[in-house]
Amino acid sequence: MPLALLALAVGAFGIGTTEFVIMGLLPEIAADYGVSIPTAGLLVTGYALGVVLGAPLLTVLGNKVSRKRMLMLLMGLFVVGNLVSAVAPSFGIMLTGRIVASLAHGSFFGIGSVVAAGLVAPDRKAGAIATMFTGLTVANIVGVPLGTFIGQAVGWRTTFVVVAALGVVGLLGVARLVPAMPRPEGARLRRELTAFRNPQVLLAMAMTVLGFGGVFAAITYIAPMMTEVAGYSGGAVTWLLVLFGVGMFLGNLIGGRYADRALMPLLYVTLGGLSLVLALFTVAAHHKVLAAVAVVLVGALGFATVPPLQKRVLDQAHGAPTLASAVNIGAFNLGNALAAWLGGLVIAAGLGWTAPNWVGALLAASALGLALWSAALERRTHRPSAPAPAAAPARTPVHH
Repeated sequence: MPLALLALAVGAFGIGTTEFVIMGLLPEIAADYGVSIPTAGLLVTGYALGVVLGAPLLTVLGNKVSRKRMLMLLMGLFVVGNLVSAVAPSFGIMLTGRIVASLAHGSFFGIGSVVAAGLVAPDRKAGAIATMFTGLTVANIVGVPLGTFIGQAVGWRTTFVVVAALGVVGLLGVARLVPAMPRPEGARLRRELTAFRNPQVLLAMAMTVLGFGGVFAAITYIAPMMTEVAGYSGGAVTWLLVLFGVGMFLGNLIGGRYADRALMPLLYVTLGGLSLVLALFTVAAHHKVLAAVAVVLVGALGFATVPPLQKRVLDQAHGAPTLASAVNIGAFNLGNALAAWLGGLVIAAGLGWTAPNWVGALLAASALGLALWSAALERRTHRPSAPAPAAAPARTPVHH
C-alpha cells in the first residue's frame, strides 16, 4: 500500500479521537461550564450534525482546488476547531469549536476515500479505503482511552490540544506523502449532483444510515446498559469501549479484504449478523462475559460494512464520485444521530436500558432488506433482453 495512505490514516486517527473522546469527558466539561450532562451532550449532537452539513458543503467548495490541497485545508480547519475547543471561555464557544472541527470530518473522509481508491489498482480499492479508515478504528482502541485518561488526569483542555497536534501531524503527512493530484476535469456541481439520480447510490446511502445506525443505537447507551444491567463498574466502561474499538478494527480489516471480492454477499452476511447479534444482546447484556463478547461483535459486524458501503457508493457514482462519497460519510453520522434519538425514546418510554438493542436490530434488518432490494434491481437492470425470434427463411422463388 502507498505511504500516502499512512498520512490519510493519521488524519483519520485524529478525527476519530476528537469525535469519540468527548463522550468520556462530558462530566468534566459539564462541571467546568456549569451545565447539565444533557446540555453537554449537545457537543456530541452538534458534531454529528456538523458532519452531515459540512460534508456536501465543503466538498462542493473543494471542487475549485486540487484534492491534495483540499485535504490540507480540511486538516487545517480541524486543527483550528480543536484549538478553539481547548481555550473556549464559554460553553457556546466550545460548541462552536466542535462544529468547526466537525465540518472537516465528512469532506476529509469523502475526498480521502476517492484519493485512496485512486492510489491503487481497481481490484484493491476497498482495501485502500479500509487502510485509511484503520486510523478511525485505532482511535477507538488507543486515542479515545488515552485522551480520556489525559482529560481526567490533567484537564480536558489538554486533550483537545493533543488532538490539535495530531491534526498538525496529519496535515504535514498529507503535504509530504500524498501525490499532487490535479483537480479532476469536469468537476462541476451539476455533474456531481447527477450521481444522486442513480437509485443505487441512494439505496447505498440508506443502507449506511440504517446499518451503522443499528450500531449506535446500542453503543450510545452502553454505559448505563453495562453498569445497570450487566453489573460492571463505571470504570470498566472505558475498557468495554476499547473492546468495541478492537471489534471495529477487526471488522474494518475483514470488510476491506472481502469487499473487493464479493461486495454484496459481504453486506448480506454483516448486516444479517449485526441484526442477529443486536437482538441477542438484549439477553446477553444480563451476563458480564456475554455482554463483552456482544460489544466486540457489534463493533466488528458494524464496521465491516463501512468499506463495502463506501466502495458501493464510489462504484455507482462513477464519473462524479467526490460529492457522493462525502455525503455517504455524512450518512454514517446521520445514522448515529437518528439511532441515538430512537434509543433515547424507547428508554424514556420505560422499556428498559436494553431496549435500544431492539431498535438497532430492526435498523440493521431494514438495511439488509435494502441490500437485497438493491441487488434485485441490479440483476433486473443487467438482465439480457430476450433474443428476437428468428426470421423465417425467405422462400426461394421457383422459376418455370
